[in-house]
Amino acid sequence: MDSITQAVLGAALQGTVLGRIQGRRALAYGAALGTVPDLDVIVRYADPVSQMTYHRGFSHSIFVLTGLAMLLAWLVNWLGRTRWPEKGYTFPRLFVAFWLVLVTHPLLDAFTVYGTQLLWPLQMTPLSWAAVFIIDPVYTVPLLLAVAYAAVKGATGKALRGLSLALLFSTAYLGFGLAGRIMAEQRLQAAFAEQGIAVSDVRAVPIAFNSLVWRVLAKTPEGDYYEAISSPLDRQPPEMLRLPRHLEAARALAGVPLHERLRWFTDDWLRYDEVGDALVVTDLRMGLPGSYTFRFAMAQRDPQGHWVAHTPSAWPRVGGLFDGQDMLLIWRRIFTQQPPLPLAAWAARQDRPALSGGRAERGR
Repeated sequence: MDSITQAVLGAALQGTVLGRIQGRRALAYGAALGTVPDLDVIVRYADPVSQMTYHRGFSHSIFVLTGLAMLLAWLVNWLGRTRWPEKGYTFPRLFVAFWLVLVTHPLLDAFTVYGTQLLWPLQMTPLSWAAVFIIDPVYTVPLLLAVAYAAVKGATGKALRGLSLALLFSTAYLGFGLAGRIMAEQRLQAAFAEQGIAVSDVRAVPIAFNSLVWRVLAKTPEGDYYEAISSPLDRQPPEMLRLPRHLEAARALAGVPLHERLRWFTDDWLRYDEVGDALVVTDLRMGLPGSYTFRFAMAQRDPQGHWVAHTPSAWPRVGGLFDGQDMLLIWRRIFTQQPPLPLAAWAARQDRPALSGGRAERGR
């Protein structure tokens, strides 16, 4: 999730475990330590696909972070015995505090859709539980208020209880998000079954700073995919939009290492568009129809008309979640299905030649 959330989560955890020993400093130390796994962003790669797929890698591994927590606990315990014996530091307490602060960072990241390599160096598909949006004020604000109160009042019993309650609430909220995701997926599968539509993979992701409006994706055996919108307050079937993935274009990238890595990282939720002389590969998991977050130009057509793979470059994005008008529509969609979100109009904002064959549908 965002850096502010990771910082206040780390502050709340270290404040809860070590607040009586370190006082207010536990909040500052926890906030700093909670953002350490994201220091991998300072490593620059030669292309945006590598930049995307190597992020949340080694620095988010529970194996690496457990070792780092042990090292830090040993160091602080040694310093405590030699320089601050009155503090009463113990290795087990320090290890628990540092381990919780460090490991909850990638665990929280895994609750978003991006993909987190929790078990690096094992080459498993990055974990992506998609229970919360990457920025969610309902998760962050209670932690922020509890940390702010503890920073002002100090490590009092009331402040520490506030931190504990905020941590309990934030954890419960993740469970709420998981339940919402499962409900959205089941609801769409039921709508497909009712209409006799065959689909394979189905996955829901939250959109727009909340866990109440869900964007649900589904693949078809013919190589297309559905975009659908669902809310737990809905009383009608979800609106749907069927679009092509253009899988035949993927043959031009067969065996290209960065393409294979992108397929692995996204669990093959990819779409291929021929835009002029460029072959553009889109990660379908993040964004909205017509405004996906990650798009890459990965091949160019040569004078003979053949595709030639090249070093990927980022493809421009149009509109999206931070567009004010779209945001108003999304927030209204929490409470009412009428009018439905304009999925077809949004999709048309993208490269128009690539959208031939897409058609909007309503659940019946």
